[in-house]
Amino acid sequence: MNADQVATLRALLAPTGWLDRTSSFAQALRRSARTRNGLLIVGTADSEPWHMTAHLADESAYAGIPELTPTLVRWAPGPGAPAHLSVGLERLRAATRGETLLVVSQDAAPAELLERVQDVRRTGATVFALDQGDPELDLLAHESLAVSPAVAPVSFDGAQHLVTSAVTADPGRRRALTGSPPDRGLRSRLARLLDAVSGPSAD
Repeated sequence: MNADQVATLRALLAPTGWLDRTSSFAQALRRSARTRNGLLIVGTADSEPWHMTAHLADESAYAGIPELTPTLVRWAPGPGAPAHLSVGLERLRAATRGETLLVVSQDAAPAELLERVQDVRRTGATVFALDQGDPELDLLAHESLAVSPAVAPVSFDGAQHLVTSAVTADPGRRRALTGSPPDRGLRSRLARLLDAVSGPSAD
């Protein structure tokens, strides 16, 4: 999703209030990530958040904010994997106060992940959760953003794009967005846009 497509998505979402939610989550993440190599991202064993990790890495490099450079924590790194893809779950056990863990999970977090998140929180690290409405995970998180398919006007993938594009934005400078009240075709317009840039989401 390039800058023009993100801008179009933002313009479509402006009347829905969803931009405020994603921007608030993104800016809280930015304030929390103050330690170089201290922003950890983890998903489930079946769904690792490669996409969001890559976009955060790009945004942090472009903005010159190394503290936002993410470390992807993987459940089972393969032998011989490059350094940036070889960080395993032991990194969560080594998390410390001042570090940040972002859990990105489209499905309900399994018990093993919840246990690890709870352990990370006990160390004093800050926990963020981006999910589709997971009460147990959200209870453990200091900040959470639930992208419920029933009410959110954007897909889970689209929400990740909005967060990563907002995380390096200057919080003192708000983009002026205008638009009429949301129309009945908003969801279909968003769906077509997201299909064009990232492929249709699975049913």
